[in-house]
Amino acid sequence: MNSHSAAAARTFAASIIAALLGLVAAHASPSDASAAPQSLTKQDTGSPKEKSTSQKAARQKAELPLEYIADIEAWHEKMETSLRRDNGWLTLAGRFTMKPGINTFGTGKNNDIVFPPELAGVGPERLGTLTVANGKVTLNLDIGIAMKSDGKLFTGERSMGTDSGKRDWVSLDYLAMHIIERNGTFVLRLADNQSTVRKNFPGRIWYPTNRKFLVDAKYVPYPEGRTISIVNIIDEVSDEPCPGYVEFKLNGKKYKLDVIGEDDGLFFVIRDGTAGKTTYRPSRFLFVDKKPAPNTTFKLDFNKAYNPPCAFSDFTTCPLPPTQNIMQVKIEAGELYRKH
Repeated sequence: MNSHSAAAARTFAASIIAALLGLVAAHASPSDASAAPQSLTKQDTGSPKEKSTSQKAARQKAELPLEYIADIEAWHEKMETSLRRDNGWLTLAGRFTMKPGINTFGTGKNNDIVFPPELAGVGPERLGTLTVANGKVTLNLDIGIAMKSDGKLFTGERSMGTDSGKRDWVSLDYLAMHIIERNGTFVLRLADNQSTVRKNFPGRIWYPTNRKFLVDAKYVPYPEGRTISIVNIIDEVSDEPCPGYVEFKLNGKKYKLDVIGEDDGLFFVIRDGTAGKTTYRPSRFLFVDKKPAPNTTFKLDFNKAYNPPCAFSDFTTCPLPPTQNIMQVKIEAGELYRKH
């Protein structure tokens, strides 16, 4: 489950509450305001729809406890920081499935794995080889090449870890890479920490925080050992643990969401009636930090629904929601989506 929540699944983000539909914060200083002509300070800005939306968002925010607002804003900041970090989703520059045996890599066109031209000049055209054999991957750097792992230089041969809980990144200048294992297939994931995507990213955007989508829910465990088939965006299927489900009511109707993965918390892959309109079409994620006691009421907060890595990068493979986690109701809360 760590691979979902971190990564997948605990990648975090941030933006400004009430960023939807052109809501604008006032930046003028008191001296600026007093100096402005009265006709300008009272001038209408924005359409009636925008002003109505702004007023509604302000009312909703005013109804919320200040501690809760502070918690949501701090969570947004944490999410934004995590997304923009080195080797984060915004830096990804390639995803390469490796063949058994020796794989040469670098920006040179004769390599088995050809890095994008944006990384030309970061070392020679060939950096070394990655050998897939006996269920593991071995990196062998060419003579004269040194890379870093956890801030320490190394040369020559090195075994590459594939633990999804702690990615084994190695780097050369602003180029970085690690290895993923998927059902016996090994994939090299490449990062460019000077990517234009990262530099130009305008920030995540969110629905105004809404008390309506902070709902009472109950966690109900399934019998031990239950699994669920999860399909990702490239049609790969995996059987994931499904320890239980949550049930709740929204607009008077009862809903049920299956939990995916084993963790100390609860992880959900969901889709709702806003998908493809204001939110990311394939799915959104939702994570509850601490697993509630069985059959007791807890708060399920859709204001913390967030986009999966695939909303930010073409070089990730995110899970799609199981049928039972697709809701027709519009969850107008959490993260919005714009094509980057």
